[in-house]
Amino acid sequence: LSSTLLIVILILSLIVQSSGCIGLALSHVFYHNGTLVYGGGNVGLMGVIADTVMRGGGKVVGVIPQALADREIANIGVTDLRVVDSMHTRKAMMAELSDAFIAMPGGFGTLEEIAEVMTWTQLGVHAKPCGFLNVDGFYDPLLKLFDTMVDVGLLKESNRSIALAHAEPAGLLRLLADWHAEV
Repeated sequence: LSSTLLIVILILSLIVQSSGCIGLALSHVFYHNGTLVYGGGNVGLMGVIADTVMRGGGKVVGVIPQALADREIANIGVTDLRVVDSMHTRKAMMAELSDAFIAMPGGFGTLEEIAEVMTWTQLGVHAKPCGFLNVDGFYDPLLKLFDTMVDVGLLKESNRSIALAHAEPAGLLRLLADWHAEV
């Protein structure tokens, strides 16, 4: 995995307690290999992970829309906080700054953002790996749906391989590092 990584996430209360462990696993990677790119907030799971990465010596870039920054939820303690005009600009900037994408357990926003970057990989807009941190099998039903899409002919097997998954942060990071786009 080269220099940066995007983690796409909203808060899931069931795993907030483990976020420090996830942050510690990621902080080692970012300390040695690059920068965490995320949505720029100081709340919830990603706020904890960003702070843990910073404490571990890693670099963190937060990208947050002005409307959210105005609500005082921007994490001003990150290495580089970029305030942008809209959610669309935020997503485009985060995708540009990132070399890979991780979806941790989350809600509609997480699902929408990871689906978009997987689609961009499928269409050749970029050639960046996309992974699901499948904590306690959270994404098993979604991954099964992807398999069903292949079985019924709605998704090519080569495109199914875009969606990587692992239960452990280190395992997922290895999968992302080893991934190569189909030509």
